[in-house]
Amino acid sequence: MITQNLTLSSHQGRKQILTSLVFVALIYLLLPACGTLMSPDRVAAPGSAADYQGGEYRIGPEDVLHISVWREDTLQREVLVRPDGGISFPLAGDLQAAGKTVEELQTEITERLRKYIPEPAVTVSVDTVAGYRIYVLGQVQDPGQYVVGRYVDVLQALTLAGGLTPYASEGNIKILRRENGEEIVLPFSYSAVKAGTNLGQNILLKSNDVVVVP
Repeated sequence: MITQNLTLSSHQGRKQILTSLVFVALIYLLLPACGTLMSPDRVAAPGSAADYQGGEYRIGPEDVLHISVWREDTLQREVLVRPDGGISFPLAGDLQAAGKTVEELQTEITERLRKYIPEPAVTVSVDTVAGYRIYVLGQVQDPGQYVVGRYVDVLQALTLAGGLTPYASEGNIKILRRENGEEIVLPFSYSAVKAGTNLGQNILLKSNDVVVVP
């Protein structure tokens, strides 16, 4: 009898430890998104873009850029990306900035300035991210538009919106994305991800993606 009790106790202990580890892992995954929870009527102020400088962040409308040319004091300024995605810079004229990486825009400005400045050393950085915004609609606690200072995946977007309501259809969530003038529909099953399967569908969202929870 004592041996059976010890075996049962050991089994229960292992089960409790496993449950605790799973709970901690879920908190670890979801915690980064919780700090930027916003009401759709109170879109958060754009954040710093320091983490984007070496990555593949694509510049968006309303982002604030800092553009400078080494040893050219008159060519250092902050530039707001217009709603149409364009910017204006002395000597370089009008350029399309939205959709480009920092490196791509830097290269284009450099090429345009070569007509006026020998070997211009151009630096472009994103001072403020305002162009990365997503929408979460339907059966979530806090639907609306979210301006986020970093990339988020579908699960994090649902967390930003306060999670699903009891009436949500967990297996039929859709991400609406517009690319090259066409509407693309990407399926997402919260039930599957919650069960630890088909995790590849938990994609990083692009700016202006719409997550619809029926």
